[in-house]
Amino acid sequence: MPIPEPTSTGAIDFRGWQTWYRVTGDLRSPKTPLVVLHGGPGAAHNYALSIAGIASSGRAVVHYDQLGIGNSTHLPEKGADFWTVQLFLDELDNLLGALGIAGRYHVLGQSWGGMLAAEHAVRRPAGLRGLVIANSPASMELWLSEANRLRSLLPADVQKTMLTHEAAGTTDHPDYKAAEAVFNARHVCRIVPNPPEVTATFDAIEADPTVYHTMNGPNEFHVVGTLKDWTIIDRVDRVAVPTLLISGRHDEATEATVRPYADRIPDVRWEIFENSSHMPHVEEEESYLRLVGAFLDEND
Repeated sequence: MPIPEPTSTGAIDFRGWQTWYRVTGDLRSPKTPLVVLHGGPGAAHNYALSIAGIASSGRAVVHYDQLGIGNSTHLPEKGADFWTVQLFLDELDNLLGALGIAGRYHVLGQSWGGMLAAEHAVRRPAGLRGLVIANSPASMELWLSEANRLRSLLPADVQKTMLTHEAAGTTDHPDYKAAEAVFNARHVCRIVPNPPEVTATFDAIEADPTVYHTMNGPNEFHVVGTLKDWTIIDRVDRVAVPTLLISGRHDEATEATVRPYADRIPDVRWEIFENSSHMPHVEEEESYLRLVGAFLDEND
């Protein structure tokens, strides 16, 4: 479906840097606004723009680029000690306050965005009304274990190419990129070629991989960055708002990586999209928007 045009765009000061945002709809609407947290870390908002379709129901939808990517301030000189979960939590709080919605909002986080959303929710912010965690692992230990399992199911020559270049530190080699594309077509986005907005996000990472490479690693399945030991399993029972959990049947965020959310969040429902991998908001867009829209309506 066509991506709605934004009602407004702008930039908010955050510690002397700029956080770019995009609003679709009217933030003054009686319906609680939805804030979308993109993945990566450092993947830019573009690939999640289809979620702006929820604005057709009269609900404002806010997208933004997290610091370090897209239209927000880039800081390629910053090292691993700068790019922390707390930095992005503070940026989100700053955005909510600047937009005047800190007292009443929903959050939808996709992939890394869902990890960040869960970190936000366990702190029990007063204005949070509902939470959507989409395609997100509850720990990177589970993510890495399942990534290795999924890799073992790839063709033998693809596996060999991956291992050879990872050992040599040549993950920017064209052969490695081709092997990576095989994995992505199975477990990241099954619409090939990818829609333009998805391609735009991958292009953004390619243009400035600072945040992605620092916190994650060179790709989705070779995680060697600062997040490699992250977990929220022991804290996720603190989430105190209704939660919708979303994943795809072919998702790189497999059922095993997602299950701790389903088992430990007190008020949660889990929907698995049968024909999707990591991006059901793209792969099964209409059903996705209908599901999320109904959940938000129930929890305004």
